[in-house]
Amino acid sequence: MKDGWIPDLDRIGGAKYLAIADAISSAIERGGLHAGDRLPPQRDLAARLGVDLTTVTKAYDHVRNRGLIAARGRAGSFVLPQDAIETGPPPRDTGMNMPPEVEGGSLLTAWERTTGALLRAAGAGGRLHYVPAGGREADRIAGTRIFDRIGLACHPDQIIVTAGSQNALHAIVSTALKRGDTVACGAHVYPGFLALARKAGLRLAPMARVEAAELEALCRRESVAALYVVPTNDNPTTATLAAAERAALADVARRRGIQLIEDDAYGQLAERPNLPLSSLAPELGWYIATTSKAISPALRVAHVRAPSLRQALALAAEVHDSSVMAPPLNAALVTCWIEDGSYDRLVAETRAEATRRQTIAAEILPRESYAAHPCGYHLWVPLGADHNAAQIGAALGATGITAISADSFAPGPTATPGLRVSLGGAIDVPDIRRGLTTLALHLSTGSQPPRLI
Repeated sequence: MKDGWIPDLDRIGGAKYLAIADAISSAIERGGLHAGDRLPPQRDLAARLGVDLTTVTKAYDHVRNRGLIAARGRAGSFVLPQDAIETGPPPRDTGMNMPPEVEGGSLLTAWERTTGALLRAAGAGGRLHYVPAGGREADRIAGTRIFDRIGLACHPDQIIVTAGSQNALHAIVSTALKRGDTVACGAHVYPGFLALARKAGLRLAPMARVEAAELEALCRRESVAALYVVPTNDNPTTATLAAAERAALADVARRRGIQLIEDDAYGQLAERPNLPLSSLAPELGWYIATTSKAISPALRVAHVRAPSLRQALALAAEVHDSSVMAPPLNAALVTCWIEDGSYDRLVAETRAEATRRQTIAAEILPRESYAAHPCGYHLWVPLGADHNAAQIGAALGATGITAISADSFAPGPTATPGLRVSLGGAIDVPDIRRGLTTLALHLSTGSQPPRLI
């Protein structure tokens, strides 16, 4: 270990964590730190520099993401060999919550079979051209079939096909809201919507709980233009709005003229879904159903139900301006699956695998230590004052499990400490068990669990 090494921050301005990260990077590049050198323990360096531990942790994470150092659990952080550095940083985990890969599942087979059939069909070349704004009629009709199943009646002309839910949210914000509008939301919010809201100049008004009483109280204090909600298996808290609460929220929305932005990313995975809020206040509801969280993010297809034909036309124009269209071949693929029953089977496979992974979590973690939806593939883990979210996240990352701090979901300056732990993606069951066992140790012992032998 380079016991005598300490970064000189006097010559580096800006944020403290960036200054520390830049000092480490410079020392590696100039030869002050060599391959195999262990960096000072984070607590020691924080004490020597007179900064918070989280500042040093953030700096080490930043340098690790550059591919210059590697974390080896309790052994510490080490400088990588030059040849490893020259190959560039390792692929970064995007932190996205992805459906679990289903071992022995039928997705790839269905994708190959249906794509081949589409391209062999008469007039297949048309699948590779631009489509009308809002999507082909067949694809919009397919969207109504998804919505019919959950009790959301709509006309095909109200349906817009988008390139995923983020594209849909971007278009809805641009169509339905203006700079300075207040949007009610929960205490934690999907980061994709946070980014859009900030860029659009919206004022987010977080409520302690997404409840009708809270929304009514907020409306008495100020004018609220919209409510943003993930109604089933909220990201990140995993909360699901009960049927009675949905009805109460819809009633407040109607009385107060509040638009409903219903980002139901995980709703299709529920075995017995509740009625959407948009079905209870259809003249106010923007409802999004996406394939990205139910089947595969590679599809990039979502169906959006607009409150009216006029608003659907405006939404279609915004989608065209931002992304032109959803991938036409993928949209046709989804339509074929809806028509031949493959769509339901693929969603059922995702649901079954998510349920299996939740069963594993229930075997390993104390039930009171986390929240989860029985058909979801992420956990919400509240943390106490003796837990370090960054350290726990790094420990889980070493096992292949992604954990995102509550700070990433905070619509305001502070957030209740916690982690969203994802059980989806390509990680296999042995690694899930290893990661959840690591998490259990951290939760039982604080930020420094005993080392596994």
